[in-house]
This record gives sequence, structure tokens and C-alpha cells, in this order.
Amino acid sequence: MTPPSKPEKGKIEQVPEQKSPSADGAGEAPPAWAHGLKQLYDSVVDEPLPDSFKDLIEAFDDEGEPDEDAGNGKTP
Repeated sequence: MTPPSKPEKGKIEQVPEQKSPSADGAGEAPPAWAHGLKQLYDSVVDEPLPDSFKDLIEAFDDEGEPDEDAGNGKTP
């Protein structure tokens, strides 16, 4: 395999135009890696929330409700 040639100094190298997938998804097939990436994403989304995260969320919830004046911009 020969390395690509460098363009002459002062000349702009022309790069072939790449087509982007259409907005409706029709036309071109997705890249070969897309199916595997989608499967990985779906498996992560389907994983249950770890108990340590549940405990952390409960701890934040148990800290109490905000004061009546909290967030209204008024100083006591």
C-alpha cells in the first residue's frame, strides 16, 4: 500500500464529498458498528439501579423539604 501523496504547496487538496444520512433514516444503511453500539446502550439502560445509588437518593430525599422561603429570592 502506498502512502497518499501530499498536495503541491499552495494548492488545496480536494476531498471527496461524503453523503450524510437522510433525516428520515432512509437511503443508506447504518455503519457496521452501529448495531453493536445500540445493543451495548440498550443493555446499560436495562440494568437495574445499584442499591448504593438507591440509598444515596433516599438519603437526599430524607434530608427534608426546603424551607418555605427557600428559592424565593428574599432574605430573612
